[in-house]
Amino acid sequence: MPRTITHFETHDIRFPTSLTGDGTDAMNTDCDYSSAYVTIFTDGDDPLVGHGMTFTIGRGTDIVCQAIAALANRLVGLDPEELFRNMGKTYDYISADSQLRWIGPEKGVIHIAAGAVNNALWDMFARAQAKPLWKLVVDMTPEELVDATVFRYITDELTREDALAMLRAKESGKKEREAVVLKEGYPAYITSAGWLGYSDDKVTRLTKEAVAAGFNHFKMKVGTDLASDLRRGKLVRSIIDDPQFLPQGSEGRNPNSPELQGKNAGPTGAVLMIDANQVWDVPQAIQYVKDLAEIKPWFIEEPTAPDDILGHATIRRALKPYGIGVATGEHAHNRMVFKQLLQADAIDVCQIDSCRLAGVSEVLSVLLLAAKFGVLVCPHAGGVGLCEYVIHLSVIDYIAISGSMERNVLEYADHLHEHFLYPCSINSRGRYNIPLNPAEGYSIEMHKQSIAQYEWPNGSYWTERRSSGN
Repeated sequence: MPRTITHFETHDIRFPTSLTGDGTDAMNTDCDYSSAYVTIFTDGDDPLVGHGMTFTIGRGTDIVCQAIAALANRLVGLDPEELFRNMGKTYDYISADSQLRWIGPEKGVIHIAAGAVNNALWDMFARAQAKPLWKLVVDMTPEELVDATVFRYITDELTREDALAMLRAKESGKKEREAVVLKEGYPAYITSAGWLGYSDDKVTRLTKEAVAAGFNHFKMKVGTDLASDLRRGKLVRSIIDDPQFLPQGSEGRNPNSPELQGKNAGPTGAVLMIDANQVWDVPQAIQYVKDLAEIKPWFIEEPTAPDDILGHATIRRALKPYGIGVATGEHAHNRMVFKQLLQADAIDVCQIDSCRLAGVSEVLSVLLLAAKFGVLVCPHAGGVGLCEYVIHLSVIDYIAISGSMERNVLEYADHLHEHFLYPCSINSRGRYNIPLNPAEGYSIEMHKQSIAQYEWPNGSYWTERRSSGN
């Protein structure tokens, strides 16, 4: 007998990262990394389960959970196998309730809630096929992958036929690329050393540890004080450009190699990126980043409001003579915003977010758009669960869509991985290991103990904290 989706559970899970300064930047000074988490269940002799989440930073997570429940309720009573057959159509169905759509449409709380629900279905789909999510997708035929993608509102730049042609062109090399990435891992950069709330001593220690761990791309937060940012930038540069801190036996990388061209790499091949988290107006952004040019950043991330496509284009033009690029995307509402950023020649790096976009189906849309425009995709992963998610997306991009990872780097933040059954990991060369467990799906299942401890407001951590008066 066919299975039926019977029910779902939501959880508002908050971790007290504000106590240690993790996640702090110029705009977000008080972050409690949080997860609006959903689990979807079926009946049947061999019931299925799917886990999904969207990332928040504390207050408001309960609002997202309410939106998740409103959307997940549309799935109750449906056959999951029917949903799996055309995940692009399923995306449209989840987003199609006109009254719920009104409070978007396809943006804001309702959209990130849709991301959690869609991701939970993709997790269930992968588990049903006993494959990690990336493997499920790269094993699809071009026709199946196109059916899993959302095309509404982007066909002026990318049609189904365009996508089919792109995917078919990459089909013959998929097995070879899969073997390469399984052997080498996927290139990563680290953010954990550069949070704005860290002391210079902590930045120094963490940067040295990151260099020793094999990383050669590093990101630091900027935007509150120019003198402080210059001091911190020079501090980071003094470590990552000094051969004495490299792993034993390593000579660094050639800064003139093709994968580092245009990245302002230092003498050891190290690359520095800076992130302002939307804090500036357009003229401020241009002047401030010019004043930081001496620390040689590859790009400035989120220099201004995430919806300001033409503002990003203006900033990019102004910074181009300085060899500094522009990156954005972690707060880009949807595929339409990415389409316009690409059309306007506004970005050098496309930073998809695994759950601000409404799940894998919309991510596929943006990966295809970026590949068509020849723009690097370096996903955002600075938050709980995001690293677990985005390694799958980058591997999909490399194997099935862009066919390239030599210049790409995937964000890594060393926080809260212990709360997941299938945590991501980094190899000795500063690269992500590829998820291989056939039971892990989209890698986002959280330990029951972690949910019980950190669920807001009645998890054991939060009740004990209130009872102690902290």
